[in-house]
Amino acid sequence: MFGICNLAIIPLRSEPSDRSEIVSQVLFGEHFEILEKQNQWSKIKMQFDNYEGWVDSKQYQVISESNYFELSNDTIILNADLIEYVSAPSNLLIPIPLGASLSFLKNKEINTTHLEFEGTKISGVKDKKELINTAFLYLNSPYLWGGKTPFGIDCSGFTQMVYKLNGFKLLRDASQQATQGEALSFIEESEPGDLAFFDNDEGNITHVGIIMENNYIIHASGKVRIDRLDHLGIYNPEINKHTHKLRVIKKII
Repeated sequence: MFGICNLAIIPLRSEPSDRSEIVSQVLFGEHFEILEKQNQWSKIKMQFDNYEGWVDSKQYQVISESNYFELSNDTIILNADLIEYVSAPSNLLIPIPLGASLSFLKNKEINTTHLEFEGTKISGVKDKKELINTAFLYLNSPYLWGGKTPFGIDCSGFTQMVYKLNGFKLLRDASQQATQGEALSFIEESEPGDLAFFDNDEGNITHVGIIMENNYIIHASGKVRIDRLDHLGIYNPEINKHTHKLRVIKKII
């Protein structure tokens, strides 16, 4: 079975329970494979990044296998505004966040309520320099574990969505993203848009941010913020100390 998110944002949980940890979010228009059903819950695998988790079965629309693969092969079209809405002739309004997927709207088999979108769209692969401009759209967004929107986002959700809006695929978690791209030896070799990864005392990668010009980094920690980056890691001038220990820099593009 296959499904598509027909609501603004739904939680993707680690276990089939409303009390379970939210590990990610499914945004409007994102589609997925349904792996398993358990009472009111469905275990799904996201088409975009193969991320798995549990969603409430009342919070998505079932689609056919052919429609799933058609959407998977289509060019991804995304909402480019912080918040917009889709509407239907029946006066139905659904608010959708930045990065919501709009590709399915032209498919009459899926879009049975005749939803329309009149806002700003973005699609295709953009120049690498656009990554920082996109990142600024999320500036001051509050940190939210598992979040993927300007109303709450985590570090790897932030990097994934910035790259996605520019036509590039990143995996969901920081540790997964660290397996992608080419490792650089020095900060001096990096350029704006490259990713910096940080580890904890056990050596596990737990944080990621986007490198900017002049040794700055934009990342989600408390909120999406801009800090200094040096060979030790991220330096926060507000508390006058390093907050994250640098592990590796990766060039994805």
